[in-house]
Amino acid sequence: MYLDLVSYLPDDILVKVDRASMGMSLESRVPLLDHRLVEFAWQLPLSFKIHQNQGKWLLRQVLYRYVPKELIERPKTIDKWLRGPLRDWAEALLNPTRLQREGFFNQAQIQEKWLEHQSGKKNWQYSLWDVLMFQAWLEANST
Repeated sequence: MYLDLVSYLPDDILVKVDRASMGMSLESRVPLLDHRLVEFAWQLPLSFKIHQNQGKWLLRQVLYRYVPKELIERPKTIDKWLRGPLRDWAEALLNPTRLQREGFFNQAQIQEKWLEHQSGKKNWQYSLWDVLMFQAWLEANST
């Protein structure tokens, strides 16, 4: 929580929210960052924050009272995107020659995961997404 508070929120999430809202001439609010709620969250025992390997446990329990469970626990669609509309983009970023040249990843392992994912043998959406985000960042920031 501390790292989120001092790094991830001000350097990433809040910047994105601010830019997106200002770009549309909207004023946004972040009610879950009210100091009273943050102080309350810091005082909660860990078992209220993480329960049976599920994060945001207490928040989810409150949400279940008002929102149908099937809307909350839907699977992420990254796996389908990588097999469909984002496939060409991903293949360009995961090109074995490119990965070998850049030298940050073991291109054989990435290629194996990519092929298993594409065939449906295994769902490597999260591992592949992390590599893709790094590759996209590298592409955007290389000179």
